Amino acid sequence: MQQDIINSYYSECGIEYNMGRVPIGGSDFSTHLYAYNEYPINDTYLTNYTLSYEDYHYKIPIIQAIMNVSTAPLQLVGTVWSPSGWMKDNYGDSGVNRLKEEYMGTYALYFLKFLQLYKENKIPFWAITTTNEPLNGVIPLGEFQHLGWTVKRMGEWIKNDLGPMLRNSSFKDVKILAVDDQRYSIPMWFNILLQLVPEAEEYIDGVAVHYYLDNITPASILQETVKSYPKKFVISTEACTGFTGPTDQRVVLGAWDRAETYIIDILENLLNNGVGWIDWNICLDMIGGPNWVQNYVDSPIIVNAEKKEFYKQPMFYALGQVTKFVKRHSHRIEMTNVTVCPNSKDTDEVSENVFVCNSDDNDPVYNSAAFLTPENTIVVIIYNRGDAKNVVISIRDKEAVVELEASSITTVEFQNEDGTK
Repeated sequence: MQQDIINSYYSECGIEYNMGRVPIGGSDFSTHLYAYNEYPINDTYLTNYTLSYEDYHYKIPIIQAIMNVSTAPLQLVGTVWSPSGWMKDNYGDSGVNRLKEEYMGTYALYFLKFLQLYKENKIPFWAITTTNEPLNGVIPLGEFQHLGWTVKRMGEWIKNDLGPMLRNSSFKDVKILAVDDQRYSIPMWFNILLQLVPEAEEYIDGVAVHYYLDNITPASILQETVKSYPKKFVISTEACTGFTGPTDQRVVLGAWDRAETYIIDILENLLNNGVGWIDWNICLDMIGGPNWVQNYVDSPIIVNAEKKEFYKQPMFYALGQVTKFVKRHSHRIEMTNVTVCPNSKDTDEVSENVFVCNSDDNDPVYNSAAFLTPENTIVVIIYNRGDAKNVVISIRDKEAVVELEASSITTVEFQNEDGTK
């Protein structure tokens, strides 16, 4: 059953997901609170840094099993929710807290030792984030573990400790992702940070963003953020639904509206120059856990351990519409939604442009995006929020009529001129 879940996500017979985010130590979705090197306290050089039971018995075996079936190299992002309590000024896990000044270098070492120990288990990491949701330690949001920062101190830590330590190690190619918080906090943890500590830019490769409250934060902020930094990229590193309401009602089996929120956010991110989208949990139990603070949420796959079966939620298939067809190294290309179908032969547009028009001008397609894949195919993803309709897709001097079911997500892949996929 476990292998079936892995195959469903990562193998050729599944949706070919190819990324993952791994907690460095514990997170709220652990069964209990833990961090690395909790003892001895005040251990500046982390002499007792070892991986946990959870790493050796759960994380590492699952990741290795994924790597064995993945159709593309697995790109993992490592994230710290909180280091050992003795590194922080309140000795606690939640609440307002800061990293003690004397442990700035120790916290950078906390990342490096994790990368080293996972490498010993033949698991490489593509990126790390600076800290999960640093704003939670400034304005306490939830009882789960977190670490707060001031903007300037985080910039100085990246400049003086994390950046140099990583770049001068054998992990110099591991990417450093700033922010790792909500869209609205991007200006604080990226733009203002670089204004206060411009030297930190040398070490920051990209911006990690989370999904929560995206409905009140315009997606255009993703483009605006990096407009002055064209070598930086934006990637979504955490998303889920069901995080509000009664704790015993966080999981809703078969909820189509939650699939819609997924596809809207995925396409919205990609249309604003995002380069990827990582879900929170690949699977959870029937109440949306385990979670040591009962911070339950929904998941694309829900496991019913009692019946020894699992359920693929509509969210799983929404995710798969993108992961299965938009391969790594694909490029988003211009797509124009119009109410009157253009005759591509009479336009001066380049051949890579994709035109979509609706048969009913009063019932528009809600969201859509097009991509040129490494195989030179063109993939068009359309989310139709309304009634059933036909659309005409015009591409490379050819037109195709596509039937869209009501409230549906449709993916169309166009073959090359020679007939190959």
